[in-house]
Amino acid sequence: MATTSTEDERSLREDREAPRDQGLWRDLVAYWILGLCNNYGYVVMLTAAHDILKELGGGDHGDDGKSMMMLDPFAENSTLLRSGDPAAFAYEKRPCNKLSTGAILLADILPALSIKLVASFLPLWKHVRVAGCVSLAAAGFLLVAFATSDWVLFLGVICTSFSSGLGEATFLAYASYFNKNVISTWSSGTGGAGVIGSLSYTGLTAAGLSPKATMLVMLVVPALEACSFWVLLRHKDTSKDALVETADSAKQAIDYSTLPEDERPLENWRQKLGYIPALFIFMIPLILVYLFEYFINQGMFELVYFPGISLSQSEQYRWYQVLYQVGVFISRSSVNIVHFRHVWVMALLQFINMVFFIFEAIYMFTPSIWIIFVLILWEGLLGGGGYVNTFYRMQIEVPEARREYAMMITSISDSVGIALAGIASIPSHNAICDLPVPARLQ
Repeated sequence: MATTSTEDERSLREDREAPRDQGLWRDLVAYWILGLCNNYGYVVMLTAAHDILKELGGGDHGDDGKSMMMLDPFAENSTLLRSGDPAAFAYEKRPCNKLSTGAILLADILPALSIKLVASFLPLWKHVRVAGCVSLAAAGFLLVAFATSDWVLFLGVICTSFSSGLGEATFLAYASYFNKNVISTWSSGTGGAGVIGSLSYTGLTAAGLSPKATMLVMLVVPALEACSFWVLLRHKDTSKDALVETADSAKQAIDYSTLPEDERPLENWRQKLGYIPALFIFMIPLILVYLFEYFINQGMFELVYFPGISLSQSEQYRWYQVLYQVGVFISRSSVNIVHFRHVWVMALLQFINMVFFIFEAIYMFTPSIWIIFVLILWEGLLGGGGYVNTFYRMQIEVPEARREYAMMITSISDSVGIALAGIASIPSHNAICDLPVPARLQ
């Protein structure tokens, strides 16, 4: 349902009445680039880490590099049918890894969640924080590129996760001082990171670059993030006595004593903690959206398999991820065209998606992979839509004096949902792996 609230109408009226800001494009472009750079390393790191591990000797290596285990990691679970079709297999047990990718997800999301929780109760310190984000992102790429042991590789993944979590909490809080449309460009940039990140890594390695060289090339991303923040973006004064521009461009100091009590700044930790329940209207639907969608992505995607088609199981999984990222990018870029007030509706629809994928993983009843492709695109649309509409609504409805803190604390919602999904997907994935083989694989 499209938003028709009084807050939206007032916002649109103020936009029409306000003088044209000739430099607004700088903020919008800068925030798009910041969104892209902030999530870029998070998107590519796990795939790159896997490739580096293979170079370190952690992968499977046959005598000639063409063993059946490399061509089909689930070959030991199947016997070739006597039907004359070499692509057909009859599986004696389900073709799935015993360890769910939910375990990997937890390793990549928990550092981001922890830094968001801490950052939400500290001053904005935007320049210090962004310097930390850039440094951590660069360190992550360097550590993974030059890793000589597993723990160094793991440390690189942790650095990237810390950078992403700190960046999201900082940039969303800082966005509360800008035109509300920076939320749209930020969200679009984060959505674009999924598509651009996966395609750039795949393209560079396919062009012949080694994973190490590819990671070193990607050092341009934290450099671009630094240029966007310190060169392109027009900075705002975030002090309490900052001046704000009114509709007629006159500047006046904010007198917080004249505001109602529930619109005044939060002065101490007790007030900040007490304000969190007021944000549940934004946080809980977003947590649920991410819980349901990442339960699908990390618990069920591996188990939805169509044998005997032109795509291998690993190729099918990669296409699932690409279509999901495309859906996220489209919806995160669409809030200025259509936006929704009730994000809980998206959570409900995502729950229906989750139930469908659970039954599909168990019974494998869907007749065509194209139906799965469409549903995954729809899943991505709901996930990205839940994110962008939550923060767009907060820009309009949360009192200005409390918006910075509200943005920071609500930014933990997606990480909480993802972490819960990682925890839930591991036993669920393993339980389905132990079920009888469905008819589609017999």
